[in-house]
Amino acid sequence: MTSDHHIGMIVPSSNLTMETELPRMLRAREEIFTDDRFVFHAARARMQHVTPEQLRAMNAQSERAAAELADARPDVVATACLVAIMAQGPGYHCTAEDSITAALRAEGSEAPVVSSAGALLAGIAALGAKRVAIITPYLKPLTQAVVEYLQDAGIEVVDALSLEVPDNLAVARLDPTDLREHYRKLDLSEADALVLSACVQMPSLPSIQPVEDAVGMPVLSAATATAFRILSELGLRPEVPGAGHLLSGAVADPAVTTAA
Repeated sequence: MTSDHHIGMIVPSSNLTMETELPRMLRAREEIFTDDRFVFHAARARMQHVTPEQLRAMNAQSERAAAELADARPDVVATACLVAIMAQGPGYHCTAEDSITAALRAEGSEAPVVSSAGALLAGIAALGAKRVAIITPYLKPLTQAVVEYLQDAGIEVVDALSLEVPDNLAVARLDPTDLREHYRKLDLSEADALVLSACVQMPSLPSIQPVEDAVGMPVLSAATATAFRILSELGLRPEVPGAGHLLSGAVADPAVTTAA
């Protein structure tokens, strides 16, 4: 019997990528697991430029967006702006997830909540990685905030590359295949894994598997980690073809019991 899984997403108003890469991954999964279908519902929070002021203002809209999504009775809700959360200081994903959960419960929704920030931490942990290199589209001060967030969670960042693109629409228009060259600027000698895009707005999906094949270590992104957590919370096998080892079906989320 075919099952429809309803996925709610809280996205920045200028986000183009989360609503393309996540559905693309889960549509590819539908080709393998034909009984599962995915339906997407998005609520937007205003943000045009990746600045501390606009990121704080966007976070303040998350409860309103969650209440709107609750009306659709989603099976899981993902809040998808990694840096908006990480820029607020270490551990803030727990605060954000709790706030969104409370807003959903107040409207009668029992959906679990996933944040892209928490998902990246969970994905790295599920891979057993302790040391990572990362690529971000952010200005260097925001990249440093991401580095400090990861390191506070016990993940050593051995190298980081900032592409320094402040306009969020411009980030969405970056060519994902350029990442196949950008990663070569990183020192991966001490890394256990490579975060090819520490941003759900910077496209990376077409390069995840090719770069993983080239470097011989797990390659993930904020988007693939979010897909991993969504599938895990739905009790589904976290497997998406061509999306890296994290979504190979061989990796389990230690916090969630998944079904085959």
